[in-house]
Amino acid sequence: MGDKMEVWQGTLALMVLRTLETLGPQHGYGIARRIEQTSGNTLTLNYGTIYPALLKLVQEGSIVAEWGVSENNRKAKFYKLTRTGRKQLEKETKTWEQATEILGRFLSPKGDPA
Repeated sequence: MGDKMEVWQGTLALMVLRTLETLGPQHGYGIARRIEQTSGNTLTLNYGTIYPALLKLVQEGSIVAEWGVSENNRKAKFYKLTRTGRKQLEKETKTWEQATEILGRFLSPKGDPA
């Protein structure tokens, strides 16, 4: 795997939802490649990572899946954000912003009382 990072637990759903919000309906392979591209190719996603996450999001009602034709003229399942997914995206974004702010305090403390 070299210098590639693993996807942190709990972040993949957020990345998928944000990708669909930004790009609109996408097939699984396109979502995975976009996440890798957005990470500066420091993350790598495979079928065993992305498709269980997509299935879970479909089951939760955050996204819906519809069959369509890909840019390669192949039949592919396209995923689309739902209203529930938009609400989940907003909630998870706030949660991660708070978490990273707190973690940032530990990584670069200012005026540490100790």
